Amino acid sequence: MATAIQPLPDDQNAHLQAVYGAALTQKRRQLILGCVIVVLLALLAAMGAEVDPHKFATNFWKFPRYFYDMTPHIGVMTFFDDVAEWYWGLGKWLRQMAETLLIAYVGTITGAVAAFFLSFIASNSLALNSWSQFAARRFLEFCRTVPDVTFALIFVVSFGLGPFPGVLALAVHTTGALGKLFYEIVDNIDMKPVEGLRATGATWAQQIRFGAVPQVLSNFTSYSLLRFEINVRGASVMGFVGAGGIGQLLIEYVRKFYYVDVGAVLIIIILTVMLIDYGTEKIRHRLIAMEGAR
Repeated sequence: MATAIQPLPDDQNAHLQAVYGAALTQKRRQLILGCVIVVLLALLAAMGAEVDPHKFATNFWKFPRYFYDMTPHIGVMTFFDDVAEWYWGLGKWLRQMAETLLIAYVGTITGAVAAFFLSFIASNSLALNSWSQFAARRFLEFCRTVPDVTFALIFVVSFGLGPFPGVLALAVHTTGALGKLFYEIVDNIDMKPVEGLRATGATWAQQIRFGAVPQVLSNFTSYSLLRFEINVRGASVMGFVGAGGIGQLLIEYVRKFYYVDVGAVLIIIILTVMLIDYGTEKIRHRLIAMEGAR
């Protein structure tokens, strides 16, 4: 059955239109004011950081020029010979890239294991007591606040050049980063299984093993894989401070102005990171799908 909508009286309709227009105008003013504040803060930050637009405009051409210098001359008739000459050190570079992957892998595994145990101590729902929770959270904050390159510098001074300082630096920073994510996951689990185990007299370790771990394991693995992607890129930079890997070779070429070799090494790093990202993304999506199917 059709029903007719009765129109509002003209005076009431005009009042509603005026109220709506005033609200819309106020929203626009707030938006404009917010944009002006953001622009002013950006300008103040640029002044404080001594950003020089004139210098940027004057020297911008050097940026694409650098990439041009990294590109070798490759002819059509001599394509394979030119590429072979470009990648003259492919074997050595691949060995260095493999070392970088091992640094990232060991650092990720070590940090993930430490974060796994600390996350339960730092959580709100499963902490042993307030003191241990406070200590665990402050320790995780320290680990993730200090940049991994700074840790690498400290460990290089302590243990010398090589992959070991890079592994330690990534492990410490990974512990802090994953620990934060892990204890937030633990804080959001269903506490009913844990409370049921507690009611039967289960120990704290048993409550975690049988009540919490089955709920968080897939998410922990997913975040660990994501962190491995990040650490592969981070391990490439560790070499800049002498912590092993292909970064150590890359910074040597940069300092010696071997532009063509820099380009070759960068392509190896980029392709490796792309493959790692693609593979871990597929695994993480599968884990998330399995978690959603439960």
